[in-house]
Amino acid sequence: MNYINEIKAYICEELAPDVNPEELPNDCNLLTTGVIGSLALVRLVTWLEEEYDIPTGELEIAPEDFSTVLNIDNFIKTHAVELA
Repeated sequence: MNYINEIKAYICEELAPDVNPEELPNDCNLLTTGVIGSLALVRLVTWLEEEYDIPTGELEIAPEDFSTVLNIDNFIKTHAVELA
């Protein structure tokens, strides 16, 4: 399953409302380009935990896991409890 559209929708609606989902490349580095900052990163991780039942408190995570939409998609596929 592909979560890219859901990820882009959340980022653009909740974290970066000035960014259009259709204009956000899947491989854009969200952190270095400033699309999301440190507070938004915390909100993103919390959303992933709630939306996909990912036990982030039990995982070793790094900012790179959330640096692009593709990395976030892979993170969900790897760690979502309901998909395991």
